Amino acid sequence: MKVPLEITFRGVEKTDFLEELIREKAATLERVSDEIISCRVAVEAPQQHQRGGRPFRVRINLNVPPGHEVAVKREASGGSIHDELPSVIRSAFDAARRKVQSLTEKKRGEVKTPVQEETMAIVVRLFREQGYGFLKTLDGRDLYFHQNSVLRNDFDRLEIGTGVRYEEEEGEDGPQASTVQIIDKPGARVSEASPVEPPPGWG
Repeated sequence: MKVPLEITFRGVEKTDFLEELIREKAATLERVSDEIISCRVAVEAPQQHQRGGRPFRVRINLNVPPGHEVAVKREASGGSIHDELPSVIRSAFDAARRKVQSLTEKKRGEVKTPVQEETMAIVVRLFREQGYGFLKTLDGRDLYFHQNSVLRNDFDRLEIGTGVRYEEEEGEDGPQASTVQIIDKPGARVSEASPVEPPPGWG
């Protein structure tokens, strides 16, 4: 990178392990594209939650020529910050890597549309009257989805524990699921699917 990596911790204890993890992940981005000008990483907890150590979020901002700004945000709101933060950092860098790879391939003329990754998850919370819910992803994140994102108008068929396939995209309030498709029998129960409270402003 032309500008040294910038790492900021706000309301989260800085440790050698976390800093080294971020530096390792940033180095993987340079292997995807050697044109990255700068990379800024912020690991932070909202001020009102600093005592409890959660929720917390990881933000990554990349400057990639010609004039592209790649922004990624990942959040976690439960469990031990020391247990979850490394996985959130990895998830954020994985998303950044996909975006940089997409930009690189588009620049080379190899693809015409952004790359989207299709993955699997289970339904862990439903708000039927409001028309939205939350998925639990394979990497343990809670992902918002709207009823309009459910294929074949199958929102009413969803139950807690239903397995789905989805694509992830960036929404106004962060990552969310789109193109949600049922892949197993609705109502199949999955143990340890903890309930998820809706973020402020949703619903």
